[in-house]
Amino acid sequence: MQQRSEETRARILESAIKLFSGRGFNAASVDDICAEAEISKGAFYHHFESKQALFLALLDGWLKTIDNAIEASKGKTAPETFMQMADAFPYIFETAGNHLPMFMEFWLQASRDEKIWQASIAPYHRYHKYFTSLIKKGVDEGSFVNVDPQIASRLIISAAMGLLLQSLLDPKGAKWEKVARESTTLLLNSLVKK
Repeated sequence: MQQRSEETRARILESAIKLFSGRGFNAASVDDICAEAEISKGAFYHHFESKQALFLALLDGWLKTIDNAIEASKGKTAPETFMQMADAFPYIFETAGNHLPMFMEFWLQASRDEKIWQASIAPYHRYHKYFTSLIKKGVDEGSFVNVDPQIASRLIISAAMGLLLQSLLDPKGAKWEKVARESTTLLLNSLVKK
């Protein structure tokens, strides 16, 4: 029974990605998602209280990749943490790879819906806080040069978001995992105390 429930939830998520990417959030109805997933409306509402909750679940699922990379790096020095996080880039790019319309839809809906805005901005604040503390840790442990941790954190997030957007807009324009790793190394080299 549990496995069947998980399979149904996965079908709903896959159908939602397809429809939200193709039609947009507003044009894709719960009925459309149910038809695409070949499930009843009751099954949909068993898993998600609303179309908005489903949309937010998609965002949360993708963000878990980043959160898992952060969690896996606990207990390491600041430079080791940076390089370990760079190891997560291939998976991040792979999962983002074919979902440019979905990412654009997240940004569009965030500009229109306060709840989605709050759900989108909360991880940004969390990552900003995390990288600020990581930079501060590196400065305090003597690994990094003395920099403003807040500014360095914003630079890291800007670089990551920029690389992700570039990889989505021009997937064949570069080997994005390599660019991400080399960019991380370049950034790290500018921070490491010589």
